[in-house]
Amino acid sequence: MPIEIVCKIKFAEEDAKPKEKEAGDEQSLLGAAQGAAAPRDLATFASTSTLHGLGRACGPGPHGLRRTFWALALLTSLAAFLYQAAGLARGYLTRPHLVVMDPAAPAPAAGFPAVTLCNINRFRHSALSDADIFHLANLTGLPPKDRDGHRAAGLRYPEPDMVDILNRTGHQLADMLKSCNFSGHHCSASNFSVVYTRYGKCYTFNADPQSSLPSRAGGMGSGLEIMLDIQQEEYLPIWRETNETSFEAGIRVQIHSQEEPPYIHQLGFGVSPGFQTFVSCQEQRVTLPQPLLGLWPWGNCRAESGLKEPELQGYSAYSVSACRLRCEKEAVLQRCHCRMVHMPGNETICPPNIYIECADHTLDSLGGGSGGPCFCPTPCNLTRYGKEISMVRIPNRGSARYLARKYNRNETYIRENFLVLDVFFEALTSEAMEQRAAYGLSALLGDLGGQMGLFIGASILTLLEILDYIYEVSWDRLKRAWRRPKTPLRTSTGGISTLGLQELKEQSPCPSRGCAEGGGASSLLPNHHHPHGPAGGLFEDFAC
Repeated sequence: MPIEIVCKIKFAEEDAKPKEKEAGDEQSLLGAAQGAAAPRDLATFASTSTLHGLGRACGPGPHGLRRTFWALALLTSLAAFLYQAAGLARGYLTRPHLVVMDPAAPAPAAGFPAVTLCNINRFRHSALSDADIFHLANLTGLPPKDRDGHRAAGLRYPEPDMVDILNRTGHQLADMLKSCNFSGHHCSASNFSVVYTRYGKCYTFNADPQSSLPSRAGGMGSGLEIMLDIQQEEYLPIWRETNETSFEAGIRVQIHSQEEPPYIHQLGFGVSPGFQTFVSCQEQRVTLPQPLLGLWPWGNCRAESGLKEPELQGYSAYSVSACRLRCEKEAVLQRCHCRMVHMPGNETICPPNIYIECADHTLDSLGGGSGGPCFCPTPCNLTRYGKEISMVRIPNRGSARYLARKYNRNETYIRENFLVLDVFFEALTSEAMEQRAAYGLSALLGDLGGQMGLFIGASILTLLEILDYIYEVSWDRLKRAWRRPKTPLRTSTGGISTLGLQELKEQSPCPSRGCAEGGGASSLLPNHHHPHGPAGGLFEDFAC
C-alpha cells in the first residue's frame, strides 16, 4: 500500500528579505523616472545655498567648535539685519515728504480770485421788527417786547421765515459800498453776488467761475479796491451775552477760488475800520501725490472722479469747505431735523428759536482726522492764494474833512466806520507746489538690499531659494500625511506539503536498497540540521 509522509515547511523571513529589498530597489528605480525625488535635507540645502555662512553652520560634517562659531556669527548677522530693516520700515511708514516749489512762467492775464466779505454784525438794529426781536431772542440776546416797549408774556407772532429775516435785516451792500474800482474800472454793488454764511447775508465779488474776471497786471491799482461803511450805529446792543454775541467791529474777508464755497467763519480774516488794508495775493497751485489703489502711503488726498455729475450735492466741484458744510448739514439734520440757511439742500430751514442750539451742536459734533465723524481729504489738485497783509490808518487830517463833506458825515463817524480794502496780485505768476515723497519705495528697497548684502550676503534670489526649500519640505510632508500606507503585519509563513513515497525515492540519492544503513536512513529522512532544497535556500526547517 502507498505510504504518504506529511511535512510542515516554514519559510524563512530573513532569507526572503533580500528578495523583497531587491524588488523594492527595482520599483524605486522604475518610479524615480515617474515620481518626484525625495526632498533635500537641511545639510544638503545649506551646502548649496547662496546665503553666506549657512553652509558652514548647517552643512555636512562633524559638529564642533568651528561650526558653533559659524552658527553664532550667522545668527548675529541675521539679528543685526532685522534690526536695521525694522528701522528702515519705520522711517518709510512715517511718510516723510518734501515740497518742491517751481515758479511758473508769467501769464498775460491771470484769473482774479473770488472775494467774499461779511459785516461782523449780523442784523441791523433799526430793521428788526417786534416779531423779529421776539423770534431772535435766543440768537441776539434781546428781550421780546410789544409796541410800547414792555415785555409781554403772551406775545404771539406768526411763524418766521429765516431767509426773509436775513434779507431784510442784514447789512445791504448798496448802503455800505461807498466806492469800488477793479483794474482801473468802476464797479458797483451789482458786481457782487449774495451768499449766506454763518455771519448771515454776505457778498462775493467775481463769484461766477464761467465768467471770471482777469487781472492784467500786478501790484496796487490792478486789483479790487473798495471803500466800505460798516454802519456801527446799526450794531445790536448787548443785552444778554450769547454764543453768537460779537464784540468786534469791522468786516470778515475770505479770498478763495470760484469753485470753493466761502467758509468765512474759520478761513476769513478781519479788516478793521479806520485803516486801509492791503492784501497782496499769490496764486499757488498745489499738487499732492495721488493714491495708488489705497496702498501708496503718501496718497491720502482725494483724486478727481472724472464723472460729470457733482461729487457733493449742491456744489459743482469737490472742496474741503464744501465737504465740511455737508458734514455740518448732516449733523444738524440728525439733531434738529432741519438745515441752516447757509447749508445747501431743499430741507426745511431751522426756525430762529432753535437756530443757536443747532449751530452749537454743529461745532460740537464735528471732528477732525480720519477717525472723526467728518473726514474731508484734501483734493490732489487745488488752487489757493497766499496772502500778505499790511495796513495804514485812514483818513488823514486832510482827507477827514473832505470825506465828511462828501458823505454828509462828521469826521468821528468817518474814522469809526470807514475802511478801504485793496486786494491785488503781487505778480502775474503762480507758484506750483508739488509734494513728493522724501523716502520712496525704491530708496527703501536699495537700503534693504545694502543691509542684506552687508550682514548676510543675501539677495532676492537667496530668499527665493529659502522659500523654495520650505515649500519642498512642506509639500513632501503633506503628501506623506495624505498617503500614509498601512503597516503590514509581521507573520511567519507556513504550509503543509504532502509527499508521496515515489517522490521521495526520486529525490533520494540512493534509489535502491543496496545502499548502506546510514545511507538509507539519510535518504529517507533528510537531516534538518543541514537543510536541502531548491537553490535559493528557502527552507529553515524540514521535519517529518
